[in-house]
Amino acid sequence: MPEPDTQPSGALVLFSGGQDSATCLAWALDRFERVETLGFAYGQRHAIELSCRDALRTGMTATRPDRAARLGPDHTLSLDALGQLSDTALTRDAAIALGTNGLPNTFVPGRNLLFLTFAAALATRRGLRHLVGGMCETDYSGYPDCRDDTIKALQVALNLGMDSRFVLHTPLMWLDKAQTWRLAETLGGKALVDLIREQSHSCYLGDRTHHHDWGYGCGTCPACDLRSSGWARYRADTAAHA
Repeated sequence: MPEPDTQPSGALVLFSGGQDSATCLAWALDRFERVETLGFAYGQRHAIELSCRDALRTGMTATRPDRAARLGPDHTLSLDALGQLSDTALTRDAAIALGTNGLPNTFVPGRNLLFLTFAAALATRRGLRHLVGGMCETDYSGYPDCRDDTIKALQVALNLGMDSRFVLHTPLMWLDKAQTWRLAETLGGKALVDLIREQSHSCYLGDRTHHHDWGYGCGTCPACDLRSSGWARYRADTAAHA
């Protein structure tokens, strides 16, 4: 596999500890000279995802000295106010359902807008120009702040408001979950796929007691459904081309 062009500047990856952000971290490590990670504690029910980050970072660099040399510090920012403001199934003990506005009640209003704004502020202090996030509008839960138009508009706003030249990267924007598994394989082979499968966390309920062939989770929430169906399609495609 040809090596991608490495950009001579640093990147900050929005790194929750989930499948998408873990794939984005591997993607960034192959492209930027210096990569730092950022997670947010905002009162999410699945805060266990944050504890998965160390194992993912360690696993990604264990057999790749080049990646180890590029991986910089991990940061965690508290956004408790977001959890206090949000009356959602991700920040309250509530059943997951479709809201009257047509959006899943797991949608946390303003979450990605705040995440990227705080990321840009941290990136300014850290001397990082590139921001990398796992937003996707191909195989997702319908969140409006995951749309490509939203990210492009926010990039313009951040650059105007901070008088900077940030570049926002969303390498998963047009990939479904099966293609995201495939991208992980392309980036790091079976070892990376297995690492993400076992160590990342996507379940909205924070369940790491039930183990499936696609990883840990309740198996019934929307995040588990997306992850498991994507895994099934990825495995079927792999078998068909074996």
